[in-house]
Amino acid sequence: MPGLTSASGVLGFLADEEPELKVFALQTLNDDIDTLWTEVAGSVGQIEALYEDEAFPQRRLASLVLAKVYYHLQEYNESMTFALGAGDLFKLDKGGEFEETIISKCVDTYINVSKSHHSQPQEGSRELPTLATSFANGASEANVTAALTSPTTPFSQSTLPSKSLLSRASTADNTLEPSIQTGKTGSQVLPDRNTQMALQNVIERLFESSLREGRYRQVVGIAVEARNLEVLRRVIKRASDDEKKSRGKQTDGSAGPTEELMEYVLDICMGVVQERGLRTEILRLILDLLNDIPTPDYFSIAKCVVYLNQDEEASTMLKRLVANDDQTSTAIAYQIAFDLYDNGTQEFLAKVIKDLPAKVTEEPEKENPTETDQLLGELNDRAGAPAPTDKLSDSHLQIFDSIRRILDGSETIKLNLEFLYRNNHTDLSILNKVRDSLEGRNSIFHTAVTFCNAFMNQGTTNDKFFRDNLEWLGKAVNWSKFSATAALGVIHRGNLTQCRKLLEPYLPRQGSLGGSIFSQGGALYAYGLIYANHGAEALDYLKEQFTEAQEEVIQHGGALGLGIAGMATGSEEIYDNLKNVLYTDSALNGEAVGLSMGLIMLGTGNVKALEDMITYAHDTQHEKIVRGLAVGMALIMYGRQEGADVLIEGLLNDPDPTLRYGGIMTVALAYCGTGSNKAVRKLLHVAVSDVNDDVRRIAVMSLGFILFRKPGSVPRMVELLSESYNPHVRYGAAMALGISCAGTGLDEAIDLLEPMMKDPTDFVRQGALISLAMIVVQQNEVMNPKVAAIRKTLKKIVGDRHEDAMTKFGCALALGIIDAGGRNCTIGLQTQTGNLNMAGIVGMAIFTQYWYWFPFTHFLSLSFTPTSMIGLDHDLEIPSFKFHSATRPSLFDYPPEQEVKADEAPTLIATAVLSTTAQAKRRAQKKERQQKESGESMDIDQAPTTPKIAPPVEDKMEVDEAKDKEEQNEDKKDEKETSAEIARKKLEKEKVGYDLENMSRVLPAQLKFINFPAGRYKPVKKPTGGVILLIDTQPTEGKVLIEERLKKAPIEKAAAPTTLEDLRNESFNLRRQADAQGEAAGAYPGAAAAAGVLTAVDEDEEGGEEAEVPRDFEYFSDNEEES
Repeated sequence: MPGLTSASGVLGFLADEEPELKVFALQTLNDDIDTLWTEVAGSVGQIEALYEDEAFPQRRLASLVLAKVYYHLQEYNESMTFALGAGDLFKLDKGGEFEETIISKCVDTYINVSKSHHSQPQEGSRELPTLATSFANGASEANVTAALTSPTTPFSQSTLPSKSLLSRASTADNTLEPSIQTGKTGSQVLPDRNTQMALQNVIERLFESSLREGRYRQVVGIAVEARNLEVLRRVIKRASDDEKKSRGKQTDGSAGPTEELMEYVLDICMGVVQERGLRTEILRLILDLLNDIPTPDYFSIAKCVVYLNQDEEASTMLKRLVANDDQTSTAIAYQIAFDLYDNGTQEFLAKVIKDLPAKVTEEPEKENPTETDQLLGELNDRAGAPAPTDKLSDSHLQIFDSIRRILDGSETIKLNLEFLYRNNHTDLSILNKVRDSLEGRNSIFHTAVTFCNAFMNQGTTNDKFFRDNLEWLGKAVNWSKFSATAALGVIHRGNLTQCRKLLEPYLPRQGSLGGSIFSQGGALYAYGLIYANHGAEALDYLKEQFTEAQEEVIQHGGALGLGIAGMATGSEEIYDNLKNVLYTDSALNGEAVGLSMGLIMLGTGNVKALEDMITYAHDTQHEKIVRGLAVGMALIMYGRQEGADVLIEGLLNDPDPTLRYGGIMTVALAYCGTGSNKAVRKLLHVAVSDVNDDVRRIAVMSLGFILFRKPGSVPRMVELLSESYNPHVRYGAAMALGISCAGTGLDEAIDLLEPMMKDPTDFVRQGALISLAMIVVQQNEVMNPKVAAIRKTLKKIVGDRHEDAMTKFGCALALGIIDAGGRNCTIGLQTQTGNLNMAGIVGMAIFTQYWYWFPFTHFLSLSFTPTSMIGLDHDLEIPSFKFHSATRPSLFDYPPEQEVKADEAPTLIATAVLSTTAQAKRRAQKKERQQKESGESMDIDQAPTTPKIAPPVEDKMEVDEAKDKEEQNEDKKDEKETSAEIARKKLEKEKVGYDLENMSRVLPAQLKFINFPAGRYKPVKKPTGGVILLIDTQPTEGKVLIEERLKKAPIEKAAAPTTLEDLRNESFNLRRQADAQGEAAGAYPGAAAAAGVLTAVDEDEEGGEEAEVPRDFEYFSDNEEES
């Protein structure tokens, strides 16, 4: 039947008295409404009257017609209202444009209504009481003139709302109201109870159809966005019930719908949900539901308990797994313990260890005196009172002892150290080139080489560079010596068993003539770096040395060592010791002490500590102390999100730019990794409005901390900022790209940074070089073709005599970062399991402070994460087995080692001979001409001889040189083409897929190609890098283990001479002995050989009367020229 071309006749039936005719008219109009709606729009009043008539039999049909008319009129709120009134006549499964639009509108409205019903009070107000500090009072007193004095005029006190700009409660109200009251009649939709009930029915029908078809994720997304946890609970239970019904159909080993759904919920909870309160509620719900799932995902539980800080739940889960008494459960328990260590704080892990059963022996009696010591870093099997173990067998107790060793970090640190030692691919030729290019007598250049060496050899225990360059090392004075000694801590990071032996010659000694105070302070700093985030027994020693130290330099190093080793322990005793030194008001150690106070209280949100630090920051006159306290306060608020809003607003409204700097750092660390839109808006506003360059710089830089989980969004965000007129903003943009895109090799970020390497400002070039190295770390030419050009540029800049010192400093750091950890480390701000890497984020944040104090550069080593695959069996032994990588070997291979000398030597020699020969010929020709004394014109006499003597030689030389250059260029071009073709052909011929041995390097991008072929060992979970537990399918057969090489490498300590002459003689004797032995035994490592040089007292430390500085010493300065 053809459709109607006019609705005038049908509309006439609407005024008829017969209900049947009215129904017929409505049915006819409904069928052809898409073509007749323009005419029907004039009769909307009549149709609405029918809908409101209770006696009319087809009210729902009238409502449906009205909904379609309003839809075409683009009045979507009205259309949705009448569509809801149509009831079952509104078909959800009909795939028309009208249905899709109205369903979308219904979902949006449902989300807004549900949000308003389920909104919670701001979590931050519950977590953090009001700070009773002087800056709050000062702000209230200055309200009258705030508009004139505020450093950020648009956000002055006169225009600030009463609540924090980052407050979730206030912004929730702002975002809800406009969306609910959109349109002319939108405000009338929600108060109508019948409409809300109809909306609920439509949503329920939508949910049911999705669940029936197994589309659980759509319902989960709506439930999370609407904050409706009851719906979320129902969906997960429904998925679990469906899995139980269809369990027989599931193939063995495949993930069920519930497990996949839980992973999805966890992913959006950690990566999409920005509000800490909502995330906490969702994770608690997941924990409640996991026990009802047929096959609980213990690794998901581990993620939840770490975030929720539920140590009792973690220990209960470990006990339950051990009680199962089978190989698989034991392996899972070990794997969970490794995951807990990677993601938990020292305080959390100490509580878990305390709850685990232990053997009842005489050990608790020995521990009674030390139980009063409240160092939460005491993470070993003696911590806490053991649980009753009457019913536990010896095998179970042994398993718990192993879990305890894993949780205190001993196993992970030992395995990472072994991996970095046996796979070290440091290219010493690059390091030697940096040393030769940078003059060691210049302090900044000496420090740059020290950092480059430390980063390249981080964690490898390879300090050969120090042993081979004792003369260069001897040029270190004062703080350069401090940094060089601390570099040993970076190189030997995690070498816990040899720490004291290594650093013995450098550490402060009671009752004896000590060496340089700078090497002693640096040794305490190195001690903390070796025990980074793993306090254990190191905290007792460091605390003792710190409290006994009288020299400010030693206190400086001791404070940094205490902070790094005691990170996030929350120890009140260490905090009080640091605070006592802070109150001496020494600028030299005050910055380190303030920073360490924040490290000890990292992430605790301790209000008392914040009040002490804020008060003293206003009392002291030293900018260095204020800066240390500002960064320390930011560290205390690490990960607190809304809980930090009060502190953020207070700091950002302070007139002191250093405290505003701390406010921006607080935003960066409190909201790190959340992608919070409000935090980004705050940072962008300050970046373009604050009057202080330091504040603007850190505001742009902090974008990298907020968005490092979404690296692709950062280049677009900072693109305009990277072209700012202000060099500080440009530097901040460069560093933001490096922080957020570290290790990704993102082309968009590299494209922005490449022109910044030629920026007219030296420190902008420095930041661009450092960021480029961060981005392309562990990248090779196959993964990213730009890597070769970047490496070549770095080597060129570091050797350029005309380049600025700051740029060369950044270039040296970049060369160390790009080959970090023997080319086996990447920069990881999140763990392998997706949680925030606390130590990595903190290390990166403090590394950015190298702008003010170079020794902070060593903190970057905390963010270096080994990219390993280490398989362990259920006995925690390292079996020899292979796993498969479904890629070409060259794709993720190490970069080739540099060949510098072979290329340069022949070219230099040939050029020198050619130039000398030409000059000799020209001199001979000139002499011959002078001997001829002819009175006639030169043009006439010399015409016939000119081609033979002068011009031909020079012309011939030029032609030959030109030809030689052309031939050389052609040869080089041919070589390049040939090498490119060879590489291409080699890549094409490479077989896809190869096997890797256990303890091999596996890059994060390579993980998706890794699989474990059917064999003896299979992993307990999907490989995520790092330590992976294996299930032995043939436990009764003998197994082949990988021998640990590090145990065979002896480390000798250097003697501790007391006089300057003895110190130097000892160092050079060690050097000669090492050379004579051919370095075969490795008995005299760099740490021991360098002790004599670094511990020597600098002449200027004693007052300098015996050795006056000559007056004509100006030629050593870089800023002055010789007259």
